Amino acid sequence: MFASWVTFALLLGTFCAGPSHGEVDTHMCLYYNINWEMEKTNQSGVEHCEGEKDKRSHCYASWRNNSGTIELVKKGCWLDDFNCYNKQECVATEENPQVFFCCCEGNSCNERFTHLPEVGQGPDIKPSTPSLLNVLVYSLLPVTMLSMALLLAFWMYRHRKPPYGHVDINEDPGLPPPSPLVGLKPLQLLEIKARGRFGCVWKAQMMNDYVAVKVFPIQDKLSWQNERDIFIMPGMKHENLLRYIAAEKRGSNLETEFWLITEFHERGSLTDYLKGNAVSWNDMCHIAETMACGLAYLHEDVPRYKGEGPKPAIAHRDFKSKNVMLKNDLTAVIGDFGLAVRFEPGKPPGDTHGQVGTRRYMAPEVLEGAINFQRDAFLRIDMYAMGLVLWELVSRCKAADGPVDEYMLPFEEEIGQHPSLEDLQEVVVHKKMRPVFKDCWLKHAQGLEALCETIEECWDHDAEARLSAGCVEERISQIRRLNSATTSDCLVSMVTSVTNVDLPPKESSI
Repeated sequence: MFASWVTFALLLGTFCAGPSHGEVDTHMCLYYNINWEMEKTNQSGVEHCEGEKDKRSHCYASWRNNSGTIELVKKGCWLDDFNCYNKQECVATEENPQVFFCCCEGNSCNERFTHLPEVGQGPDIKPSTPSLLNVLVYSLLPVTMLSMALLLAFWMYRHRKPPYGHVDINEDPGLPPPSPLVGLKPLQLLEIKARGRFGCVWKAQMMNDYVAVKVFPIQDKLSWQNERDIFIMPGMKHENLLRYIAAEKRGSNLETEFWLITEFHERGSLTDYLKGNAVSWNDMCHIAETMACGLAYLHEDVPRYKGEGPKPAIAHRDFKSKNVMLKNDLTAVIGDFGLAVRFEPGKPPGDTHGQVGTRRYMAPEVLEGAINFQRDAFLRIDMYAMGLVLWELVSRCKAADGPVDEYMLPFEEEIGQHPSLEDLQEVVVHKKMRPVFKDCWLKHAQGLEALCETIEECWDHDAEARLSAGCVEERISQIRRLNSATTSDCLVSMVTSVTNVDLPPKESSI
């Protein structure tokens, strides 16, 4: 339905430029999205544009003109597009599109937008006396246009993001064959549970089950494709990896969205859980061990097994507590594979460019731009991040003698909640600092000291000295077993001492 220039610019900007995974702030644009019917409090505002250092980012606006009434559709950040270069004002130039589109450069330059068509001089038209037919046409034209506008509004209302729809996993030819357990099941979006780098995550209901729906905007289609492709790889069904259900495309043109549907966990992410809960020794060990098990399986080359292999080694590249979900029994599952890279023998790994992921969890070699673009180097970057997540777990453990502090992110005490890249480079790379271990952790008899030693070997400044995820899993399991054995020996000793106490003889009852 949309005009050809807008469609071409949209496709060119989306599929050629692609989403940027860097965290370099460029500028701000005014943000608006008419499509978020269920998100009443965030229909408009300011969007911080993010892009790569070698590419430009712009602002854009799109709107409709319904019989002189301007209806704003979307505003926000636009990727590198030569049509937007050196434009200080947002001006649409197409003669008579159904949807107007303009882009510009500069902070909040999309606040005002206008339409100035580039049209030439037409032929001279001689004035004529209006006929009865012309009078009728011009009289009925406003009524006709108003009716069409109402019909258009009604059509848009019926085709907005519906609370109930269906999961049609055949819509994209790149998707796998449909599952009989998924096809055409009713799906209802309930509430937004989280916001991330590429979109938001909804809690939704499919039949009698709750599911999670991750919604990607159109400019992040490549991230949706990458995460979907990782999920549908052979061998990706594992109890400590988030379970994939389906993927689908919603809407068209500027209103296109991409949905990724996975299992839903009510406890949410490890970050959310630690904010509201301190953990016991056993719970901490269970979370840590299952998390390490999931990452070890992700990193592993799995040969063909039960007709589902082989699975190549996969580097997560954005491992953090926010991307670890917890089941009801506190078993950890790893999700969010939008930045993941697979290493298949004889094939290039794909996009492995430098500083990606979340700044706070970036390894020293990532922060200083000295990455070795080999498989093991990327796996060791994940292990550095695992060390930080394990520190988060230990900091909320109730087993130590001292008090349990409020939850803090790694390095939050040193450089605050919103550190810059330069702050992290100074602390992590130059000063080689790491989050602090408390004295009571290092004096803990149950095994916190051994766990702290494991953490130190995970975040070692020398990447080659870091432990593997499989080794971390084995160590935590061993620490847990030794602690259980020690506790059992103590109980046996206590029982023995009690039974050996001389007791007075019982009086016989006659």
